[in-house]
Amino acid sequence: MDQGLPRSKFKRVCVFCGSNSGNRQVFSDAAVELANELVERNIDLVYGGGSVGLMGLISQRMYDGGCHVLGIIPKALMPLEISGETVGEVRIVSDMHERKAAMAQESDAFIALPGGYGTMEELLEMITWAQLGIHKKPHYTPSHDHVAPHESWQMKQLGNYPGQEKAE
Repeated sequence: MDQGLPRSKFKRVCVFCGSNSGNRQVFSDAAVELANELVERNIDLVYGGGSVGLMGLISQRMYDGGCHVLGIIPKALMPLEISGETVGEVRIVSDMHERKAAMAQESDAFIALPGGYGTMEELLEMITWAQLGIHKKPHYTPSHDHVAPHESWQMKQLGNYPGQEKAE
């Protein structure tokens, strides 16, 4: 597996992402690209436990690539986020709070891919915990030209809307 890449200091990375594939192919492409990179570096996956959407894509690719996959899912989400066979090891927990705590405990770092409010909330909680000194694990939201280019976050790129003065 070693193809000249530096050995990672991370053994397990938690990836927060959607249980839906989103409305743009680039979201799925980004999940597969990340999975390929993690497989190449022999880094194991901790994720939300779903077998559908971006969660299903990244977990299946990493499992097929020989990495250990640990999904952590609240019992209430099982009918919504698991379709058919589970991927790798699945740990069922009682609620979202227990899920986030277990994901944090099992991971060396956090990465966020596109997702909904749940993905955002999970990432923000990890950032908050880091700020409060609860953990010292890095978090990363990859920049992808077609997912979230830097320019999309600049106000001047948003254009004008009623009640706003002309952006310069």
